[in-house]
Amino acid sequence: MLYRAQDQAGTSRLGYAESNDGIQFVRRPEPVLSPQADYEKDGGVEDPRLVKIGGTYYLTYTGYNKKDAQLCLAVSKDLVHWQRKGVILPAYQGKWNVGWTKSGAIIPQKINGKYWMYWLGTSADKTDQMGLDYSSDLLHWTEATDTPILPRRSGMFDSRVVEPGPAPILTPRGIVLIYNGADDKLVYRTGIAVFDRHDPRKLISRTDQPVFAPQKEWEITGQIPNVVFVEGAVVRRGRHFFYYGAADKHVGLVEAVITR
Repeated sequence: MLYRAQDQAGTSRLGYAESNDGIQFVRRPEPVLSPQADYEKDGGVEDPRLVKIGGTYYLTYTGYNKKDAQLCLAVSKDLVHWQRKGVILPAYQGKWNVGWTKSGAIIPQKINGKYWMYWLGTSADKTDQMGLDYSSDLLHWTEATDTPILPRRSGMFDSRVVEPGPAPILTPRGIVLIYNGADDKLVYRTGIAVFDRHDPRKLISRTDQPVFAPQKEWEITGQIPNVVFVEGAVVRRGRHFFYYGAADKHVGLVEAVITR
């Protein structure tokens, strides 16, 4: 597991933990990714999303320097030693994004000869919505749509924020994307969107009600209250484990069944 942790000054780093059963973890004493580049200084490295393609791990993360937050990429062979590839989606650029870029969820294999990535941007109305880009090399990305691929919905659980979760899950019936939605009070809940297996731009279905919401005391009370925020997914012996941030203070685990 890669996880985000903060020091007392509020600077974020990424830690590494191991488990034999996916439930009990042992942490390394030192972080595996700490802020070094100018686009990470003082704020840190956050929002890790991990996918393995071939023999390489690709990590999208937010580089935050207390001024701007931008979507970055690093690669590794062992999850411990990382090579930065820089900012892959600059802030304040794009067909509809006018703000920061974050949270890149890469589909783990090519579709129509391209890699595809869902990501978070900010629209002109200052709400955070989801975009879609494609790439031939995982380094250089082109927007696939002129407007958000998964927009916010007024009056619903995702009226203010629509943010990608872990790497999408490919099934014969579609691309399953777990996403994090926040309402106007910034209560974070989990939704599911399904896109066409052969066209990541085509939305098939989207949950009208959240499938997961803050209920436990440690999900309701913390650094940022009323948050469950899914970022990691593992399939182990037919079981689907989803790892999530709870109130920006804890890492939790929830198990769910995905019908393929």
